[in-house]
Amino acid sequence: MRVGMPHMGNVYIPFKALFQRLNVDLVIPPVNNQRTLSLGVRYSPEGLCIPFKLTLGNLIEATELGADTLIMPAGYGTCRLGYYAKTQEQILRELGHNFEMIQVGISEQKLFGILGMIKRLSNNASWYKIISAFRFGIAKLNALDRIEQVVHKVRPLERIKGTANRLFVKAVKAIDEVDDYSTLKKVQRDYIDQLNQVPKDTETPPLIVGITGEFYVVLEPFSNLDVESELGKLGVEVRRTTFVSEWTKFSLFLNPLGMDEKDRIHKAAQPYLKRDIGGDGWESVGEKVLHAKKYDGLVHLAPFTCMPEIIAQNIMTSTKETIPVLTILCDEQLAKPGMLTRLEAFVDLLERKRRISNNNR
Repeated sequence: MRVGMPHMGNVYIPFKALFQRLNVDLVIPPVNNQRTLSLGVRYSPEGLCIPFKLTLGNLIEATELGADTLIMPAGYGTCRLGYYAKTQEQILRELGHNFEMIQVGISEQKLFGILGMIKRLSNNASWYKIISAFRFGIAKLNALDRIEQVVHKVRPLERIKGTANRLFVKAVKAIDEVDDYSTLKKVQRDYIDQLNQVPKDTETPPLIVGITGEFYVVLEPFSNLDVESELGKLGVEVRRTTFVSEWTKFSLFLNPLGMDEKDRIHKAAQPYLKRDIGGDGWESVGEKVLHAKKYDGLVHLAPFTCMPEIIAQNIMTSTKETIPVLTILCDEQLAKPGMLTRLEAFVDLLERKRRISNNNR
C-alpha cells in the first residue's frame, strides 16, 4: 500500500512523521505549484473552487508517483467539501488511475475518524503504536505553528527583509527531519531564539491585520499568493485566525473548559448571522466582530464561487464595527501584481486611518 494525500500548508509534515512510525509508505506530491493548479483546472468542472482544483491536482500527482490509496477529507453540511472526494474519485477513474479512495469524515467523526483511518492504513497496528505516533505528529504540528506565529511578529519589523522567511524555511526542514521529542523541542527553541534575535526596527509599532476566511485558502500559501509574507514586507503584523494546531484542539477533542474559541466567534456573529451557513462563513463574520478593536484591518480570503464566504463578505460590510475589510477572491485567475496593488492601497488606507486617529487624540 502506497498512500497519497493532498497538501495544505505544512500539514504533510505531521502526517509524514505519523506514518513513518507506523511503517506506512506515504507518497508526498510536489508542493503546490503551477503544474498542480494546471492539472486541477484542466480536469475540474469550471465552477468549482480553487481548494477542489488544487487538491485534485495533488491527487493526480500522487497517483503519478505510484500512490494506490488516496486520503481525502469529507464531511457533511452545506459546504461542497462533502462532495469533493466522490467527484474527484470519479474524475481520477475516468483518467485511468487505479486506486482506493478513503474519505475521512472529520466533521462528524472527529478524533475517532482520524484514528480509525490510521488503524486501517497501518495494517491494524496496536492502539498503543497508533496513539504514540499520533502524539508525535501533533507535537510536530504544534512546533510548526508556534514558530510561524513568531515569524508573523518578526516579518514587519526585520531590518533585512526576508530574514524571517529564510529562518522559517530552515525551521520547517529541521522539524521535518527530527525523530524524537527532545530534538524537536531543541529545534523549536533554537529557531524561536534566532527569530527573536533578528535585528528589528521597533520605533513605529506595525499595523495589525487579521487574516480570516475559508480554511484551505487561509492555510495554503500557494492558493493566496503568499499574502501573509507580502503583508509582512509592507510592515504589517499578521494575526491569522486559523492554525491547524488550534483547529485540532477545538475540533478533534472535547473542550473541558466549556466555551471554546469557535463558540466565542459564533456568539459574536449572532447579531448578524444566527446559524451556520457552511464552510467558514459564520466564523468569518464572527472574527470581524470579535477582533474589531484589536486589529487595524482585516483581509478576508475566499475561494471564487464559495457561497458561504460570499454571504459573509456581504454581511461584513454591514456590521456596526467599522474595521476596514479587504476581500480577496482566490482562483486561478488571481495574479500577483494585481493582488499586490490592492494590498498596498489597503495598507496606505490603514496608515492614513491610524494617523487621523492619533491626531484626534
